[in-house]
Amino acid sequence: MSNGLPTVLAVGTGEYTTGFVGNSESPSDKKLGVVGLVMFDLRRRGLIAPEIKMVGTNGDKFPGIRNHFAKNIESKYRDMSTEFTSYPAAGVRDGDAYKTAIDSLKAGDAITIFTPDSTHFDIALYAIRRKVHVLVTKPATQTLKDHQELVKAAREEGVLCMVEHHKRFDPAYADARERARAELGDMNYFYSYMSQPKNQLETFKAWAGRDSDISYYLNSHHIDVCLWMVQGRAIPLRVTASASQGIAASKGCVPETEDTITLLTDFAILDDAGNVQEGKKATAIFTASWTAPQGAGVHSEQYFHYVASQGETRINQARRGYQFGKDDPSQQSTGGSSTDFNPFYMRYTPDAEGYFAGQHGYGYLSLENFVNACSRINRGERKVEDFDRILPTIKDTVLTTAILEAGRRSLDTKKSVEIKFDGQEYSLE
Repeated sequence: MSNGLPTVLAVGTGEYTTGFVGNSESPSDKKLGVVGLVMFDLRRRGLIAPEIKMVGTNGDKFPGIRNHFAKNIESKYRDMSTEFTSYPAAGVRDGDAYKTAIDSLKAGDAITIFTPDSTHFDIALYAIRRKVHVLVTKPATQTLKDHQELVKAAREEGVLCMVEHHKRFDPAYADARERARAELGDMNYFYSYMSQPKNQLETFKAWAGRDSDISYYLNSHHIDVCLWMVQGRAIPLRVTASASQGIAASKGCVPETEDTITLLTDFAILDDAGNVQEGKKATAIFTASWTAPQGAGVHSEQYFHYVASQGETRINQARRGYQFGKDDPSQQSTGGSSTDFNPFYMRYTPDAEGYFAGQHGYGYLSLENFVNACSRINRGERKVEDFDRILPTIKDTVLTTAILEAGRRSLDTKKSVEIKFDGQEYSLE
């Protein structure tokens, strides 16, 4: 391991890692992927070890991925190699190929996990027990029990386990968080909405409504943002969930798939000593949908409204004032189409010299902060626990999973679910 730089293994070869879905590029705004592209650039910049690895479950998918990378990344950006080592081999289908790939790593190396929600825990725990740093996409796990097991394992093995809550690196969200904590007083109300167009269900229908739901997938973003804003100043007490159905099923998903899920969450307000203040409460409403219109002009609607005792803040991170219109013969009624782009997340257009120029996007920064933290830990410059409350570590995000699982339980039982703390761990009742 040169200068503490980790070899990075990307676990999962789908849309977010490669931008390659099925046998073609993704129909979403991530046509070039995120993880693979960022890791190739981090390697170019000398921030990770030279070898990059990727593992999926089907070895026959890699020729298509390599062609996709060559066509859409190597030919688009200067000096951008997309070379990587792949698992499993051609002709092999293996749901446990991630174990072989992780076993090829050394202590202090790192993995990224962008796989179906139900697989996160097993993959993360396998890597942690081998002293490999872990970046897992949200939701980290589907249950509070599993999340807290990862907290314990990461502490025992002395490795960083971070959850990829990239919204924390969005400059508008980060600025609003700091200003709200400094100037707005106690939380009173939080409302968020996040959606994706219904054609995404074609990408997700293999697991949508079976292994996970839209709340785990999208509400996880703003639940973490809200908890980050009120960190140490408010705690969730109770979750009551409601959902709509019908559209997802018509797109080929299983009948029980929810279209839109809303979580009503009650919060207690804490004083400076961390004690619950009597007579003060707050409410948060988190809504997520994957049945938004396909012609909305944005891939993700995403906004929140935060009201506190001394003011409020609103952010709409879908409509950022950057619109792009062009003729579209398929839309004869309007003669064109308009798109709201979000280069603040990932800039895919090259710079004037032809180099990749997305280093300031918050999707990029989330991954860069992770590998830099791994390197600093490997070199002995920082301890793992130093990054709690700085990065969205597995320890720092326990309550996000608590709210998500409570929401799922509430939908299943048609009852409110309480979040309890015994001084050591959280539980649901």
